[in-house]
Amino acid sequence: MQLDILTPEQNIYSGEVYGVQLPGIEGSFEILDKHAPLIASLGKGSMKILKDKNTTELYEITGGFVEVLNNKASVLIEGAKALG
Repeated sequence: MQLDILTPEQNIYSGEVYGVQLPGIEGSFEILDKHAPLIASLGKGSMKILKDKNTTELYEITGGFVEVLNNKASVLIEGAKALG
């Protein structure tokens, strides 16, 4: 699945991933390869990029939106800070 993560200031991540875990406004959820189309609001919390089954990147985000369409996830967030 193609993942693009953007803030107003910069492109945080762009590339192929296994999945991504996101903090929704009503709870955390995960998007994996071949996910159904989706648009969701994001709250403040942790975002985990699953590059493959053994490699991850963790960010603290401050809210935004995610759109999933045609095996591509676009995450538009207000800000992000890398953790770890």
